[in-house]
Amino acid sequence: GRPSIYPSFLAEGIEYFDFSKIKGREAGRARSDYLDRLGSRINRWLKRYPSGLDPETIEKRKQNRKRILDFFGASLEDWQDYKWHYKHIFRGKDALEKLEKLIMLTEEEKKAIKMATEYRIPFGITPYYLHLMDYEPHRKYDAAVRAQVIPPIHYVENMAKHRQDREYAMDFMGEHDTSPIDLVTRRYPKVAIIKPYDSCPQICVYCQRNWEITGPLEPGAMPSREVLEAALDWYAEHPQIMDVLITGGEPLVLSDQMLERILERFAEMEHITSIRIASRIVVTLPFRVTDETAEMLGSFYEEGRRFIYYVTHVESAYEITPELVEAVKKLRKQGIYVYNQQVFTQWNSRRFETVALRIALKKAGIDPYYCFYPKGKWEHKDYIVPVARIIQERKEEARLLPGIYRTEEPVFNVPRLGKNHLRSWQDHELIMIRPDGRRVYLWHPWEKNIALVNPYIYTDIVSIKMYLDNLKKRGENPEDYQSIWYYY
Repeated sequence: GRPSIYPSFLAEGIEYFDFSKIKGREAGRARSDYLDRLGSRINRWLKRYPSGLDPETIEKRKQNRKRILDFFGASLEDWQDYKWHYKHIFRGKDALEKLEKLIMLTEEEKKAIKMATEYRIPFGITPYYLHLMDYEPHRKYDAAVRAQVIPPIHYVENMAKHRQDREYAMDFMGEHDTSPIDLVTRRYPKVAIIKPYDSCPQICVYCQRNWEITGPLEPGAMPSREVLEAALDWYAEHPQIMDVLITGGEPLVLSDQMLERILERFAEMEHITSIRIASRIVVTLPFRVTDETAEMLGSFYEEGRRFIYYVTHVESAYEITPELVEAVKKLRKQGIYVYNQQVFTQWNSRRFETVALRIALKKAGIDPYYCFYPKGKWEHKDYIVPVARIIQERKEEARLLPGIYRTEEPVFNVPRLGKNHLRSWQDHELIMIRPDGRRVYLWHPWEKNIALVNPYIYTDIVSIKMYLDNLKKRGENPEDYQSIWYYY
């Protein structure tokens, strides 16, 4: 039989030849013609998602930049100084008043920002990142950009509700239970995380560490010298660790001197053969990556001994800008590998939206590394997709790209345990569907077949129907996603 979902939304109207009935050159040409038509259809979808490298977008942002500089009475030289941006982060009780003079906001956005600042919920936007937003609030192109930093009402209300206990109530990954010493998190045998700075110049709404980050560039985010040295000593005492992930917070808020001191300590450890720097600075404030910073980081790359790589979160092709490309170029010139970890949310999950991101990333010199299912935190309800959608994207959209563009792996992070690879049937099971349509999954631990560890049960926060209804409100045709019901 022929399932009703075929021909797919992509191939509908394109004549398909039965290649078992023709041979040789005729077959080759017919196949090529068919693939041309399919490729043209893909291109039509991709045109819906402009990147920040498109001439029209660049021109629009020059106007945005001028508006921001005029507001602050600043110069282009100021704009290229990351310290100027630090001084003018939109935060605190006057943030809304300033933002309203620079971009248009919906009534819901205004209410959410006002509530967030009144309840002292982490909120902050750099002037650079603000200039990536379109002036109008239609979210046609900048939905992922606005959603990155402007919280929904649901998020603000839940954060306010847990002001007193959020350190534990919102620690989805159970980092309290996987921290052998202050600043260190460990879930795997050969890698461990260190968090030398506990804040950022800009606050991402979907941050998994919203339970410990209190605001942009918060005083007290830097640990004492004694605490940091104790954490570094811990690595020296654990020769089983080969890979260290320097994260936070935003580690590139640290001075070059402090970063260099931390890297020097790791370079002294023979067992550390790779150092990852997890940072969003190339997206939120790329001017921080100076020639001197890149050279300092690259000085710790040693052929045949140790490599350095920079891992970032680019969520949308709209975030890929000439300034980002220049920052990445500086890093790559020093022998530093640059990778991306996308968080797959409601705001960047439309058909072929992640395909557009992959293409833009490669143009910028960034290799896709992971595609994360969002942390299943209730306060992030407006960001979360059904598990089926991330699998559908991989099977139906990503596979149409050349393999070199789709090098990332879709994963689900299991609390306390770590990553579960979504493409592997043996790693998760659908065990039931609730009356409201939300699916319930059993996730196997990565230690499966190594140690006896209990699995984790997760219920989709949004059902497929809820997700499709949300897409429809954004102007999408739910029929373009109809095969989602067949993915588990």
